[in-house]
Amino acid sequence: MRCGYRFLAEKLGASAEMTSATQIIARASWSEANDQRCSSAVFSIAAQAILDLSMRHLLFAIALFISLATPVQAHKHNPKKSPPVAIAASRFVVMGADGQSVARVITSAIVCPTIVIDATRQPMQLRARADTLPLRPTRSEPADSKPSAFPVQTCDAVLPKGTKTASVEGTMLPVPKPIIERIVVIGDTGCRLKSAPKKADGAWQACGDPAAYPFGKIAAAAAAWKPDLIVHVGDYHYRENKCPDDQPQCQSSPWGYGWDAWDADFFGPGAPLLQVAPLAATRGNHENCNRAGQGWWRLIDPRPLEAGRDCLDASNDATGDFSEPYAIPLGMDTQLIILDLAKEAKGPITAIDPEFARFQDVYRKYETLAARTPYNIAANHHPILAFAAKDGAALGDPVRLMPGNEAIQSAFSSINPWIIPDHVQLLLSGHVHVWEQLSFKSQHPSQFVAGFSGTFEDVVKLPEKLDEYAMPAPGAEVASFSSWVFGFGWMSMERTGPQNWNVTVWDVNSKAVNHCTITGKDSKCDLAQVK
Repeated sequence: MRCGYRFLAEKLGASAEMTSATQIIARASWSEANDQRCSSAVFSIAAQAILDLSMRHLLFAIALFISLATPVQAHKHNPKKSPPVAIAASRFVVMGADGQSVARVITSAIVCPTIVIDATRQPMQLRARADTLPLRPTRSEPADSKPSAFPVQTCDAVLPKGTKTASVEGTMLPVPKPIIERIVVIGDTGCRLKSAPKKADGAWQACGDPAAYPFGKIAAAAAAWKPDLIVHVGDYHYRENKCPDDQPQCQSSPWGYGWDAWDADFFGPGAPLLQVAPLAATRGNHENCNRAGQGWWRLIDPRPLEAGRDCLDASNDATGDFSEPYAIPLGMDTQLIILDLAKEAKGPITAIDPEFARFQDVYRKYETLAARTPYNIAANHHPILAFAAKDGAALGDPVRLMPGNEAIQSAFSSINPWIIPDHVQLLLSGHVHVWEQLSFKSQHPSQFVAGFSGTFEDVVKLPEKLDEYAMPAPGAEVASFSSWVFGFGWMSMERTGPQNWNVTVWDVNSKAVNHCTITGKDSKCDLAQVK
C-alpha cells in the first residue's frame, strides 16, 4: 500500500526550515509497503520530522503525525498500484556486433531504471552520466560554438540472444526477430542549421515546418509499415549553429551538439519509429568528433563508451573518429555489415594520407566478415558506387557528375581492384541528399542511396539517362540507374527469398513513388527517374 502522505511536499515546501523533513517524507512517499509496515514507517518518519523541526513548528508536526498514520482511502480500496512516473526521454534498442542487441534509455532520472527481460527484473547500467562537456574545437568558428550540455543520463542493458520480451517503465521495447524480413532505410534526417558564409553547406532550414522539415512525418509513416529493422545510413544531427535573427523560419530552434539539438533532430521526431523496431546505426560525417561525435558515442553507438574515443579531447580524434566494422545477422544466411567510414577525406588518397591505412584496415576486416555468409548487405555513409551532381563550371554548362567517394575507392582498390569484397551483394548509403539506385554490368554490387529523409535536398538534378561512359568508380559499368531528386521520403525492403528483395520508395504522404527488385547483386527499378 502507498501511504497517505504524498501531499506533504506541497504543504512543507513553503518553509525553508522544514526542508530536511520534507525530503525525508517525500522520499518515503515512494516506498511500497503493506498496512503494518506502512504504519511503522510512517511513525518513524514523522518522529524524525519532529526532531528536525523547530519548536514553533511542533504543533504542525503533531498534526502531521496524525495525518500520516491514516492511509489514503482511495488507495485502500484500489488494489492497483499507481504506475511509476516515466521520465525517460527515449527508449530504444540498438543492434551491435553479431546481433548483440542493447536496450538503451536516455533519462532525466538520477538513477537508471529497471528493465524487465523475459519477466526477470534487473537494473540498467549507467553508460554516460549527465554532464556539460567543455567546449572543444569543432568545425564551426568558436563564436558559433558552445559547450555540449547533456542533462540526461544514458543507461544500457544487454539483451541476451533469444530474448522474447523486454520493457522499461511499463513500455515494451522492440526486441530483434531471428529472421529480418522487413527493413526501413532512412538517412540524413536532421534539420540543417549551419553558418558557413564561405562554404556551400551553409543553410537555415525551417525546422518547425513539417513541409520543409518532414522527418517526424516520415518516421511516423515508416513506423506504420511495421518494419523488423531500421537501418539509418548516417547524419542524424544537423542543428550546429544558432539561427540568426534575420531567419524567421528557424527561430527558437535548439542548436549546438548537446542533448537538446540531438532530441530535436532525431530522438523526438524519430520516436514513433524507434518504438517499433531495433536500430542498426551507421555513423555519418556529421557525427565525427569535430561535430556531433560526443553525442554519437553517448547516445547511439552500440559499443561500450570508452575514454579516448568519446570525442572529448581533440588530441584523441584519430581514435574517436574510427571504429571497427561489425555484422548483424538477418537470418537466411544473410547479414548486414556496418562500416564506420564517415571521416571526411576528399578525392583520391595515397599511403601518405592518414586515412589510407585506416580505410585499408577497415577493408580487411570487412572482407573477413563478408566471408562468413553467402549474402551480405553493407551500410556506410559515403556512397562508394553512386553519383552526385554539381552545376557546370559556367552558366549554361551541363551538369557535372561526381563519382562515389574516391578516398574510400583508392584505399579499397589498393587491396581489391573491384573495390568491394566478394559476397557483398548490396550497398546502402546516404550523404547525397537524394534517393538513387545503381546496378552494374561489372561484378560490383548494387548501390542504393537514401539520404532523403529530412535534411535539405540537393538542388542539382541527376540526369534521367547516364552518358554511356559514366561510371561512379573505375571499372563500374552501369547497367541500370534510377533517381529521385527534390523529394523527401524513405525506403522499404521486403524479403522475397534468400537473396531477393522488393524495394519501395515512399514519399512523406506514404505514397509509393517507385518500385525496384533486387536479385543477388542485380537490381532494377520501374522508373528511371521519379518526377
